[in-house]
Amino acid sequence: MSTTRLEAYSDAVIAIVITIMVLELRPPESAGLDGLAHLLPIFLAYVLSFVYLSIYWNNHHHLLHVAEVVNGRVLWTNIHLLFWLSLVPFTTAWLSEYPGERLPSALYGANLFMAGLAYFIMSRSLKALHKPDSKLNQLTGSAIKEYMSTGFYLLAIAVSLLGPVGIAYGIYAMVALIWVIPDRRFEAHDRDALSQTRNE
Repeated sequence: MSTTRLEAYSDAVIAIVITIMVLELRPPESAGLDGLAHLLPIFLAYVLSFVYLSIYWNNHHHLLHVAEVVNGRVLWTNIHLLFWLSLVPFTTAWLSEYPGERLPSALYGANLFMAGLAYFIMSRSLKALHKPDSKLNQLTGSAIKEYMSTGFYLLAIAVSLLGPVGIAYGIYAMVALIWVIPDRRFEAHDRDALSQTRNE
């Protein structure tokens, strides 16, 4: 089964999720700076979630770009991932409406944790479908960032429930920064592929 339709469907869902999320940004109730200041928590929550969704889109693209085939298991694990990503607008809206509150912060972290877990399951299902010497398995050998993210999400959830919520926000932002840094393995592969195409 080709990866083309899976990638197109996933791109469409992520685009819809971002669209739903941006619709939560309402104009200020006043024309002054105090109105903008009131929207600052909502805007910051939107920026953080937009970065996360962009990270998933980027990594999903890289993963499927080197995949040769998918099967029914991969399709369902991908739908599982999209389910958790589709909840990001809801948890983002609740977080932005009640900044500093424990439960919204913890639920936001749980959403990120489940999305990360779903991506891990999907990528492992995809890797199991390919030979050990395939390009996919060569480029995705290490899972250090995935394990680090999981630990930080759990820490942030615990801090949300038991400690200063601001620290949890910092952890969420830190994990996003870890993933914003491009994966050099995929970057090198893309450069090689582009160079080969030009030579042909």
